Amino acid sequence: MSKTVRPAGNSDIPSIMTVLEAAKGIMRASGNMNQWVNGYPSEDVISDDISHGYGFVVEDDGALEGYFAYIPSPEPTYAKIYDGAWLDDEKPYHVVHRIGSTPGSHGVFEAIMDFCFSHDPNIRIDTHRDNHIMQHCILKAGFSYCGIIYLASGDERLAYQRL
Repeated sequence: MSKTVRPAGNSDIPSIMTVLEAAKGIMRASGNMNQWVNGYPSEDVISDDISHGYGFVVEDDGALEGYFAYIPSPEPTYAKIYDGAWLDDEKPYHVVHRIGSTPGSHGVFEAIMDFCFSHDPNIRIDTHRDNHIMQHCILKAGFSYCGIIYLASGDERLAYQRL
């Protein structure tokens, strides 16, 4: 297994969308019916990630197995946290969004976290209450649960941070 992380390019978008559709299938099969609905994340969202330098892919021996966005602070939806507090609310941080991987791939989340923490020791992440797979991965990676945030749409997310 030789996982590598690299910046995504526009030519990766069709493969990224295939990965994200597969990730939606994994979510639905595990009972997470309400996250990533109504066409989200769309090609426009991924294209925007890429144009800002936030989009990254995970490859294993050249095969695209995962996608994520790695975005510098501030994250507007993290300005208010409910029923808890951030571990540190002063230092700059990066946010990891839109993590998706192909069924049967292993080590994608670990490769993402290795990449992210090699660039910033302060990472925040959030996920849907029904996304038990992601919650498990987040906690296994050493994140602490910090509270609840609300997206611009008003949807609730569980928020985590690791320093």
